[in-house]
Amino acid sequence: MSERVYLGLGSNLSDPLGQLRAAIEALRAIPQTTVAAVSPFYISDPLGPPDQPRYVNAVAALDTDLAPLALLDALQAIELEQGRVRKDERWGPRTLDLDILLFGERQLDEPRLTVPHYHMHARAFVLYPLADLAPQLRLPGGRSLSELLADCPFTGLERLS
Repeated sequence: MSERVYLGLGSNLSDPLGQLRAAIEALRAIPQTTVAAVSPFYISDPLGPPDQPRYVNAVAALDTDLAPLALLDALQAIELEQGRVRKDERWGPRTLDLDILLFGERQLDEPRLTVPHYHMHARAFVLYPLADLAPQLRLPGGRSLSELLADCPFTGLERLS
């Protein structure tokens, strides 16, 4: 049975807009998975070191029959194919970041995967594109997306047309 999954997409290196477009095409090739929708793209200020370029971000909605870790493996393969180098530095610059934000109604806390994504509630560059796709969304645990948005100002974001 297919589950709705929301992914956060981000890039700030090597043609970020092109990176996200290529990632969306790669998502379409994941077996047992359909890309249902993609939000508009947003430009956002970096969270980590300030001496890095601004990010391009979006959210994609997928319908998948894959198990969570199988989907994670597919996403990490896409990141590697697009030049992602995993470093010890958190929130540093990257060619591509694909994060599982929500996986149906599941709540997961595994060594490789935490769902809902552990910081999504405080990240405008995740919440606003997510609201473009699913404004009435309720997260596992009952909080509404509109509650999260009320606590997360549209600061440092620019929606691309």
